[in-house]
Amino acid sequence: MPRIGPMELIIVLVIVLLIFGAGKLADVGSALGKGIREFKKASNGEDEKEKATVVSNNGVLPTKKG
Repeated sequence: MPRIGPMELIIVLVIVLLIFGAGKLADVGSALGKGIREFKKASNGEDEKEKATVVSNNGVLPTKKG
């Protein structure tokens, strides 16, 4: 199986730049990063822990008493 070298990565990045444009490239990267973070949370079960906390508190968030 061939390996991806630096020249191939540059070619792929140029093609992506041509397809999305310089302005949209940052938005695409941001959306990709957000998707990866959400996937990691879901795979670790953090999302279900948050839902369980809300359900156990009957949907009421604890308040600070001063």
